[in-house]
Amino acid sequence: MADESNKEDRTEKTVVASETTLNRKMASSNVAPVMIVLIGPAGYQGKQWALQDNFVIGRAVESQIFIDDGSVSRAHAKIEFRGSEIVIVDLGSTNKTVVNGAVLPPLAPQVLKNNDQVKTGNVVFKFLDKGNIEAISSAELFEKANRDGLTGAYSKGALIERGPEVIKRSEILGEPLSVIVFDIDHFKKINDSYGHPGGDHVLKELCRVISTKLTRANDFFARYGGEEFVLILVGTPISAAIDIAERIRKTIQDCEFIFENKKIPVNVSVGVASRKVDEVSWDVLFDRADKALYSSKQNGRNRVTISP
Repeated sequence: MADESNKEDRTEKTVVASETTLNRKMASSNVAPVMIVLIGPAGYQGKQWALQDNFVIGRAVESQIFIDDGSVSRAHAKIEFRGSEIVIVDLGSTNKTVVNGAVLPPLAPQVLKNNDQVKTGNVVFKFLDKGNIEAISSAELFEKANRDGLTGAYSKGALIERGPEVIKRSEILGEPLSVIVFDIDHFKKINDSYGHPGGDHVLKELCRVISTKLTRANDFFARYGGEEFVLILVGTPISAAIDIAERIRKTIQDCEFIFENKKIPVNVSVGVASRKVDEVSWDVLFDRADKALYSSKQNGRNRVTISP
């Protein structure tokens, strides 16, 4: 009987595994061709871009494949779709474009094939053709590595990578950039009263509410540490950021956090800052928002403070 039971268990696992593989293959059939970073600056390894025609790889923030690395030219190389083929063209870069060890002459198109390695300066990509199941696995691993394990928000590490990138983009393109920093008031009391499982429940539920109800497609929401969170608002002036900050404060205040049939009252204190014209440092912008948060906590909590 034990042998029969084990056999049935193995059969069931085999069927589940086969169905999972089949589902992934079906999903991959719709996956666009991609470029994945194999070697590059911190935070870029595993990052991938679904390719479209006339995608430029470069250090300029306008580039569709933006790589913040000094070895990459501002406009290093370009991806083009030519009929059924995808080609890469070196744009006269300083440190050359190399495909599978062969240096490309400037402006000479090179057809890309599945699993080709492309080197731009010191950054190495892998090209995956349309429908490659590896693209799905790579994207999942990259996303998981950049998420906070408890809440699902982006991690502090991901925030540290994203911050300098968005402020550089704001500076060069002249687009507004705002940052909201907030944390949970008296979070230690929540842990003391309901235990750490209760505190974890509040953190997870808060992030679910923020992610599903209060963020837009281009917003970047991260857990900075403990009970502190950061929301980067690209293309958002201070007036709109203030409105969003107040919606966050009021939504959390009105939300019912229920743990083990007990309602946990939750409020947040919020700080808001918008990039000044001459501000080129992410650390300076973040520090202003963080000081505004501190001012909210010093002046009664459950409020929004705007950095001057």
